[in-house]
Amino acid sequence: MNRLKEKYLNEVQARLQQELGLKNKLALPHLQKIVISIGLGEAKDNAGILDKVKIYLGALAGQVPVTTLAKKSVASFKVSKGQPVGLMVTLRGERMYAFLDKLINIVLPKVRDFRGIPPSSFDSQGNLNIGLKEQTIFPEVDYKTVDKTRGLAVTIATAGNKEASKKLLEYLGVPFRS
Repeated sequence: MNRLKEKYLNEVQARLQQELGLKNKLALPHLQKIVISIGLGEAKDNAGILDKVKIYLGALAGQVPVTTLAKKSVASFKVSKGQPVGLMVTLRGERMYAFLDKLINIVLPKVRDFRGIPPSSFDSQGNLNIGLKEQTIFPEVDYKTVDKTRGLAVTIATAGNKEASKKLLEYLGVPFRS
């Protein structure tokens, strides 16, 4: 079992239950999924980029990414409906906890001038959205094979309201700006 999942089950659940005053453990906030996505606007001109990005996104996520397609045509962006515009991966279970552990302990400390995640990164449902400017901060990505630095978005979906989700992620070790 992953050490972050073990920490959640052994320490965080009891602490949250006591702090939030909930009697049922099933009512506690918990992690549902983590979605990693990369937007590739240049994929409309060069389909080979999708293959390159799919390799390193698959390496850092641990599973094969899915190609996202444009939902509608936008003439000003020269995108037509059905064109590939990005890649995404949805992580659940053990892979989700492994990725979050790696994000907290390895990746975020490598970000230049990192002072913590701002509390405004939460949406109204309690999901945390993090934008990273470059993919080379992940240990699985070999910077020699990367042709261009691309940003990626990480969404941590939680079951719970904004305040309860923030407490959950704080107890799991996510560094927030104070």
